[in-house]
Amino acid sequence: MTEVSSLTGRLLVATPALADPNFDRAVVLLLDHDEEGSLGVVLNRPTPVGVSDILEAWADLAGEPGVVFQGGPVSLDSALGVAVIPGGLSSEERAPLGWRRVHGAIGLVDLEAPPELLASALGSLRIFAGYAGWGPGQLEDELVEGAWYVVESEPGDVSSPSPERLWREVLRRQRNELAMVATYPDDPSLN
Repeated sequence: MTEVSSLTGRLLVATPALADPNFDRAVVLLLDHDEEGSLGVVLNRPTPVGVSDILEAWADLAGEPGVVFQGGPVSLDSALGVAVIPGGLSSEERAPLGWRRVHGAIGLVDLEAPPELLASALGSLRIFAGYAGWGPGQLEDELVEGAWYVVESEPGDVSSPSPERLWREVLRRQRNELAMVATYPDDPSLN
């Protein structure tokens, strides 16, 4: 197998051609990507379920909207916490207990840890039910097929207060032809 260049910490933005309804206009933050496969969470799928309804202890740290997000179609009965450390951490600084860096200021939260351990360090927290997963080479095949745009993430993507606009916002900030894709209509047949 050829060496896989890691896309961990990058965003996968669904192309308009992606036919899978689980990922229609999805923005996926890749939490792990290597030769064994890929794992990420969909950043723009809020559910009506409040964080306080399932993880009450973490509710005060959750950003707005304070709901659980559907992270993907896999393991919907499991929860992942993704949080940003404001200002990030320098390479000399130690990460707070219960937080593991994914990329830059973005990291995974150990939801088994007491929230008090992280309360003073975290800027914003999102709770995801489930995740998106790809087996070895599967994501690379989808990239070749043109299903995803790969772009840099920004810490604010994790905690966007308007997740329904994230697909367009991420595309609009690109400095190339991708910015034009942001204007793609929801239903091109209505044009």
